[in-house]
Amino acid sequence: MTGLGRPGEVALLQQSLAAAGYIAESALAAALLLMLDLERPLLLEGDAGVGKTEIAKALASVRATRLIRLQCYEGLDAHSAMYEWNYQRQLLAIKLLEGDGRDVALKEQDIFSERYLLKRPLLEAISCAQPPVLLIDEIDRADEAFEAYLLELLSDFQLSIPELGTVRATSRPLVVITSNGTRELSDALRRRCLYQYIEYPDHEKELAIVRMKAPQAAPGLARQIVAFVQSVRRMELQKKPGIAETLDWTAALLRLGISAIEREGSERILDTLGALIKTRDDRAAFPREAVARLAAAC
Repeated sequence: MTGLGRPGEVALLQQSLAAAGYIAESALAAALLLMLDLERPLLLEGDAGVGKTEIAKALASVRATRLIRLQCYEGLDAHSAMYEWNYQRQLLAIKLLEGDGRDVALKEQDIFSERYLLKRPLLEAISCAQPPVLLIDEIDRADEAFEAYLLELLSDFQLSIPELGTVRATSRPLVVITSNGTRELSDALRRRCLYQYIEYPDHEKELAIVRMKAPQAAPGLARQIVAFVQSVRRMELQKKPGIAETLDWTAALLRLGISAIEREGSERILDTLGALIKTRDDRAAFPREAVARLAAAC
């Protein structure tokens, strides 16, 4: 898409994302359009559970292209994210080349060729003929050293492999980076990205999500579910429920045949809270009286 200023373009992308199962505000749709037009990575920051990962999935669906996901974690190193050599096949090849009379340098060139290279997500993403969506998920879980490895990719869309040289992108992937904000990201990484903060959904957006993802829930029940969850998020909890928890709780209520959230049914509602509240300390904040009070307010 080009020409961001053309009337209706943001709305058109919102409609396309909705068709792919994601409800996006105009600010997010505009950020995605800028990412496409400027060919810059988009950094999405926000609490866990607000739907950051789903944005990349929906974008891949809208663009009819592959989604390549790199899940970050503590201790992630460059080789696990970029490439590794297939050492077992290389050892077998070395054994087979023992009787080969060629120069050692030529043998090494054969051993360290692309057929022995295992492509991990970052190398895979820049090797695709059609631009994929590259999701670098929860970058804040990885350490600063890994961020430094990313800079070459995000700046020039190329990777350096000592044995092969510089590998340049066949096509430029659409890069979505997510962060839960558990640590501060480097200025160098932020400078290379466009930025969008994702909030928890407001009442209307969450209601639209529940209606889209759980159409079997009656309209009245859907409104009560959203009102209940919105009230829960205003409480002092260790882990506030995200959109996935809202949908899980909706499924739990339907499975147990609960058609309305009412004070009189607080005991049955308690039986479903394992789908919504995910820590022991947070669960302690929901005695029957608290649940009854929340239910009565829906």
